Amino acid sequence: MKKSTFVAAAVSAVVLTGGITVAANAVQPAQPALAAQLAPAQPAPAAVDVPAGEGTTVAQNRITATASAKAVQTALEKCAADKVPFVTVAVVDRFGTVQALLRGDNAAEHTIEAAKEKAYTAAAFGAPTSELAKRIQGPGPSIANLPGTLFLAGGVPLKVNGVSVAGIGVGGAPDGAVDEACATAGAQAIVGK
Repeated sequence: MKKSTFVAAAVSAVVLTGGITVAANAVQPAQPALAAQLAPAQPAPAAVDVPAGEGTTVAQNRITATASAKAVQTALEKCAADKVPFVTVAVVDRFGTVQALLRGDNAAEHTIEAAKEKAYTAAAFGAPTSELAKRIQGPGPSIANLPGTLFLAGGVPLKVNGVSVAGIGVGGAPDGAVDEACATAGAQAIVGK
């Protein structure tokens, strides 16, 4: 192939490609305008004011921020008095949302998740996690496989009129019984015991 033929072919390809690109770009701006013409205008959805009361809403008890702060502080102080200052304490509502969290001096990062998961497990099941840990023994599927739960001692439920509304969890002690003793001290601080 001669050099001039090769150059001519390359120039033709560039011109052809450029022409197709120009034509394609010329069509694109028209597409949104066409879509706007075809789609009917729809009003934004309005908010619906649901009346409070039986059949439409439920009342929910929660542990206050002040009580939660007192509970995590008391639990951490109990652990420090027991020579275990490297724990984390969490208070969560029954859905697992953190209300208060206090990480002790030198507490490892994993203690944060452990405290939250123990607190949530106690709140969700309405029982101390040490008791729940006994229920997960045996073959086959288990509640221990539920996401966000931890069936080790150290979680205590917080109840209002017998209904679990929150949980307090402690993670990081070398023995779950120590975690649970600290969590119990925190729970009792809420009611002034």
